Amino acid sequence: MKLTKIIKVTLVATSIIASSFAQAANLRIGLVVKAQGIGFFEAAYKGAKEATAEIKDDIEIIYTGPVTPTAEGQIEIINSLISQKVDAIVVSANDPDALVPILKRAQQRGIKVVSFDSGVAAAGRQIHLNPSSNELIGRMNIELAAAALKAANSTEGDIAILSASPTATNQNIWIGEMEKALPDFPQLNLVATVYGDDLADKSYRETQGLVKTYPNLKAIVAPTTVGILAAAQAVTDMGKTGEVFVTGLGLPSELAGHVESGAVNSFAIWNPIDLGYAATYIAYNLIQDNASDTQVEMGRMGVAELDAEGNAAMSSPFVYDISNVAEFAKIF
Repeated sequence: MKLTKIIKVTLVATSIIASSFAQAANLRIGLVVKAQGIGFFEAAYKGAKEATAEIKDDIEIIYTGPVTPTAEGQIEIINSLISQKVDAIVVSANDPDALVPILKRAQQRGIKVVSFDSGVAAAGRQIHLNPSSNELIGRMNIELAAAALKAANSTEGDIAILSASPTATNQNIWIGEMEKALPDFPQLNLVATVYGDDLADKSYRETQGLVKTYPNLKAIVAPTTVGILAAAQAVTDMGKTGEVFVTGLGLPSELAGHVESGAVNSFAIWNPIDLGYAATYIAYNLIQDNASDTQVEMGRMGVAELDAEGNAAMSSPFVYDISNVAEFAKIF
């Protein structure tokens, strides 16, 4: 009898140890995107897999999202992930507030929560990873203008800004950051800021007006996907390719042709592969309790600095030019 008891106790203890080991070596992270079938998030998933391969732990990425971009669809999916007892949820939210109750429930069950790209309100997650910061975006736009000036074989010249609407909060903040960076680029002379209201036809006409008004104009900076595309088309139609360069924030899939034609020398936007990679790294470090209140490590993307509400900026926007735009145009 004693021997039987010893064997049973040994078997139970072995089972507990084996179970604990399996749980520690089999982490699962739910990557919840706004909707399925979006190239931007497929690229983020690619980055997440890159992170797990680099970490070399046994991590499963559960890539999922609703068919249509709704908060209700995401809530249903997150509820399922809670039932599956995943270790972390990384989410790009369709609504910053609607997901808070279900994500609070997830955290109460010990699940780590990170939002990326499109954030969740602070109460619903531990960290939100912004693709970049206003300061980095503003400075990047001026650096792109300086690169355009160089592409035009000019040592100095005029630049203009084509924005969205005069009341667009993010645009105005970015323009303010551009103006702060300008003193570091004395070769650039900002002559005008105009507004296309994020309408293609108005942005097109505003670009025509800038080119006609300022004969020494070398670059038009449009930190808006609508504006940069319309401006590139206007410069092309006016036969100014190679004389006036368009730059700013845009999508590779929309601008690849203008980069190939020479109307756009380079432009920027966040890299979704890097974003998925960094968010996954953050989730892993939260699971491992490797994050402080002010910093968390993001692998090859460096260290994220956290503010009091857990917000962090990943990096400067990623630059696209003739060397890489065709590759990323296939993604988003």
